[in-house]
Amino acid sequence: MFKDLSPNLKSSITRSITQTFEQYMSDIDWSEEKFSIDDYIASWREYITTKALWYSKIPDEMKRDPKFHEDLAQRINEIIQRILSEPPSEEQIATIQIMQEKLNTHYEYACKAEAVYVETLLKNHLGI
Repeated sequence: MFKDLSPNLKSSITRSITQTFEQYMSDIDWSEEKFSIDDYIASWREYITTKALWYSKIPDEMKRDPKFHEDLAQRINEIIQRILSEPPSEEQIATIQIMQEKLNTHYEYACKAEAVYVETLLKNHLGI
């Protein structure tokens, strides 16, 4: 069912999954111990029903269809996997390393999105 949506709608859904996942991970300080897929899904559900403009464009009968939810769950898993597997850029690594040396910190990060979080954290500590 997901594949039957317009490209614009699919793109909007993908952006909302990405944004809410990165925000959720930031909210839990990218902690694997604090991560809960149920909590993430709850935050995503709240976002789509209160803030996402695309949600109202999906017919109610489609929203009630279990196949649509299966497709959506698969899409969420694919996007999360893509986020977690995208390596940080060389520029991010260098910038973070310089700031960590200044602050004598040792934050670890495994993907580009987590590197953005660490970089922001370090900049805040430096008052940048």
